[in-house]
This record gives sequence, structure tokens and C-alpha cells, in this order.
Amino acid sequence: MKKVYNWLAIIQDTLFPPTCILCGNNGFNRLDICESCYHRLPRNNLCCYRCAETFASPIAVPVLCGRCLSETPAFDETHAPFIHQDEIRYLITGLKFGAQFKNARLLGSLLADYLDKTAEKPDCIIPIPLHKARYHERGFNQALEIARTVSLSLKIPIDCASCVRHKDTPHQTGLSAKKRRQNLRRAFSIQKPLRGRHIAILDDVMTTGSTANALAAELKKAGASRVDVWVCARA
Repeated sequence: MKKVYNWLAIIQDTLFPPTCILCGNNGFNRLDICESCYHRLPRNNLCCYRCAETFASPIAVPVLCGRCLSETPAFDETHAPFIHQDEIRYLITGLKFGAQFKNARLLGSLLADYLDKTAEKPDCIIPIPLHKARYHERGFNQALEIARTVSLSLKIPIDCASCVRHKDTPHQTGLSAKKRRQNLRRAFSIQKPLRGRHIAILDDVMTTGSTANALAAELKKAGASRVDVWVCARA
């Protein structure tokens, strides 16, 4: 079976070679990004291990930021390999507002590669759900599109049934952290039993962490013992 898969991959790469989404050059490692653009991606190497907020100066060991020390979030760890700027912002914006699904596949592949080296595998992945009104407006859930690639690569099931977003919160862009928290009160509910006790919430980008925190709190109430957050980028 593995030999068949390898031959199919070779045929696909020959007929439809990967092309860099960012510059149009040949891709590498079977990704739609070239090696040069890949190395230019803004990486989030120095950050709080709980919320992934970027530190201004190097740190010797994993530590918490001041915000997480003063007010512990409901989630336990955040894995965010990139900073939400430059090429990564372009890829996420193109997916979310331009329905560029090839961006979702690339973002999912980059995230999965990072998680495979850094994260403990959970029982399932829950993409941050959209309210039905927002879903009908956009036509898709960008978090779910990214999660499909991560799930396939890491062999972790996706759970889209347990959690419902029943409050159509306004766009969070430009709002203060306090206003974001207010918008998200009682925004999520758990409708069905969870598929395990270790859950990974997945989204495209984390800004203040309010959305992930609100969902993680509900998951903990429903019996989850550990909730991690997986995002492509940290703002």
C-alpha cells in the first residue's frame, strides 16, 4: 500500500508539480511554497508556552507571560509556529476572505509539520466553529479547511459535532481584549459527548486568545482534562 501511495505521489508531482503560492517558483518538499519563501516566513520562536504571545527578548527556558501569570486561561498550551504578518498574513487573508483553499492546504501542512515535532497528540481536533449566519455568509469555515490537512497528516480525528457556536458575535478585528471577552460570553455550548479528554482547538490566527479561552472553558466544563490551542499564527 505504501509503494502504491509513493507511486501516486510521484505521478501527481510530475503532472502537477507544486508551485509557490507567494512567488510562483517551483515548490519544495511537495509544498506549494518555494524554499526561499519558506525560510522567510515570520516564525514565532520566542513566546509564552501557554498563550504563544511573542517575547521581545530571548528566553532560556519555557516561561509564562505576565498576562498568563496574572490570569490563567482555560487552555493549557498554545502552539503557533508563525507570527501574523507578511507572508503568513497574506496566506490567511487570502483563505478567509478570498476562499483560496490552496492556502488552507499549505497552512495546514506547515502547521502539521510543526506540531509533529512539538506537540503531544490529542484525542481529537475541534476547529473553532462559526455561527450558522457567518457560515452562510462566508460559505466555509477556514479553521475546518486547515484542520482537514492537519487531521490527515497527523492521523487525528476531527470533531465538528460536539461544539456549537450559538451566538453570532460581531467581527473581533480592532476590538479591545475586554470587549472581545464580553462578546464571547456564552458564545459556545457543548451539545454532544466529547471524543476524548485531551482536545486540541484549531484556528487560523490567535489575537488575544479570547475566542479560544471561551471555547476551552466550555470544554473543561464538559469533562476535558486538557485543552491545547493550535493556530497557524499569533498576532
